Amino acid sequence: MAKHIKTFLLLLLLSVPVFFSSCNYSFKGASPPEGIKTIYIPNIRDESGFGLPSLGEELTTLLKTKFINDNTLEYAEKTKADGMIDCTVRSVSDEALVVTGDETVSRRKVTITVSVDFTNLKKQKSIWKKDFSNWGEYDSSTGGFSKRDEGVKSAQDKITDDILLEVISNW
Repeated sequence: MAKHIKTFLLLLLLSVPVFFSSCNYSFKGASPPEGIKTIYIPNIRDESGFGLPSLGEELTTLLKTKFINDNTLEYAEKTKADGMIDCTVRSVSDEALVVTGDETVSRRKVTITVSVDFTNLKKQKSIWKKDFSNWGEYDSSTGGFSKRDEGVKSAQDKITDDILLEVISNW
């Protein structure tokens, strides 16, 4: 009986790589629009008036990094790019999310809204214009602005993911 169990386990272990190697999963969307193989992202403008001086720069760096790592579109300078993603931060809000019994705010939510214009530079034509909004939360009972930065970073991460996915997957 022990020999049969060992044989069964050996066969099971040997078949696992074959099973998984035959499964091809992909999380990428369809191809970008015809002629769009390279992308340029200018510095993101912050018109929110929220008072985070590095917000536009941080979003620009994060969005460029995500496009480079994704590798669906090659990143290029404007003079060599087929498409451009032009973004403007329209608003940033910071509001109470969780209020305790003694009316103390224990968690807050930061929401960032960005307007995005995806343009075909070769045809000088807008492919689409959309607003994206996403949020991050943080513990407001301790840590002050350092904790708020965690909420901002979470919102930045989510919104740049949203923009990347919209550009590469909705064709």
